[in-house]
Amino acid sequence: MKSLSQRLPVPDVLRGIAIVAMLIAHAARFHPNAPKAVEFAVGNINDLASPLFALVMGMSAQLTWNASSRGGFTYLQQVLRGVILIALGLWMATWGTWVMVVLAYLGLLLIIGVPLLRLRTAWVAAVALVVVLVGDPLNAFARSQTWIYTADPVTRFFADMVALGGSYRLTNLLPFFLLGGLLIRHGLRRGPVLWSMAVAAPVAYAARPLAEKISGRELRVSGSYVDTLHDAGLVLAVCVAVVLLATASGPLRAAADRVFAPLKVWGRHALSLYLLHVGLIAWWVNTHERMLPTRFDPAGWAMVVILPLVLAWCWLGAGTGGSERARWSGSWDA
Repeated sequence: MKSLSQRLPVPDVLRGIAIVAMLIAHAARFHPNAPKAVEFAVGNINDLASPLFALVMGMSAQLTWNASSRGGFTYLQQVLRGVILIALGLWMATWGTWVMVVLAYLGLLLIIGVPLLRLRTAWVAAVALVVVLVGDPLNAFARSQTWIYTADPVTRFFADMVALGGSYRLTNLLPFFLLGGLLIRHGLRRGPVLWSMAVAAPVAYAARPLAEKISGRELRVSGSYVDTLHDAGLVLAVCVAVVLLATASGPLRAAADRVFAPLKVWGRHALSLYLLHVGLIAWWVNTHERMLPTRFDPAGWAMVVILPLVLAWCWLGAGTGGSERARWSGSWDA
């Protein structure tokens, strides 16, 4: 296992961007009736967070396989980690917040996705493509099965995790997970693959507004083809930008390193940040008698977005003791 000082910077930076995006998305309740421009920006930030998390989780899983010589034991470790994420997610869902907790979905994604990364590259790509193609009709089919909504809790739980989730589901997260593994196999560097991603990003992002213009109606069903393309456009754009900055030289690289420094800290400790963030929202909800904000609350917004980031940076990133603290506190967040 690589030490933190030897880690690849791009996955940590991407994970840092994903956790910041998720914090901002969850804090949207603190600025109801925001201007359209703010709603548009926050909407895109919200759409970016979970698929980017899935992408980085696939990167981390591939890096783990690359460094492992004990396949069965390594997978057992990943399964255990997935089970812990599921348990944490189910527990956090009882805290009474407005947050749709993603951890259980990511835990199942880890359990299902990790063994797929043992396949040859062509097969991993084929599986990702098949899941993308069947995802939309499978989600629609699951929604049409009314018996699922009154099924036993276990059946309903797995149906929700796989295809019925309102915000997250395995059918839409798994392709991003597998893409993350493929990017690690290829190498996070400049070249034809990166330039292809740069071209594909705006095309994929434009698919939804173009389809809406042609059809004359909004197409905002989560998990549909156009919604997946929209998410893919955001993820690819961010990934390309980070790789370009990470592989730059001269003043641009120096500036990128300064920007990357807090993002890497937040990315290495994303789970800790997520727990603190949702806990603060739970505290706010309980102290306000479960009443949602009716106007912009800058103090509440700063408490659940800025405060966790500042605390994480002060505790884990700043000062001479940062590397020592990161050594023992980063293992479950990576």
